[in-house]
Amino acid sequence: MKISKALLVIAFFLLSAQNVLAQKPVLTDEEAVAETVTKEIDEVFQSEEFLKKKNKKYADVKGTMVIDIGVVQNGKVSSFFKVDSDIKNIDFINFMSSYILDHKFKFKLQKQQRYKIRYTVTF
Repeated sequence: MKISKALLVIAFFLLSAQNVLAQKPVLTDEEAVAETVTKEIDEVFQSEEFLKKKNKKYADVKGTMVIDIGVVQNGKVSSFFKVDSDIKNIDFINFMSSYILDHKFKFKLQKQQRYKIRYTVTF
């Protein structure tokens, strides 16, 4: 009986530790947020999934876009705004907007905190 209690206690601590490790980090510094957003969005645009979708409908689209990405407390993208672009294909810009708005970052912000990050991407 003592062994099963010990195993139960060990299992509880292991599960607790796993939950702590699985939680998203909370970023507080604006530079750290901007750096992390840039890194994650770079990964998104280089991902096989994104490239497959982009090349399926917009293989001929080439150029540069400057966008503002708004991020809120839970790591969700709150806004996508095209600041400047030499890409004129409205359907592609809408595709990009939807794709980014569906993204959820691997971090959180402090309560009531929001950041807007300017990001430049070239296709």
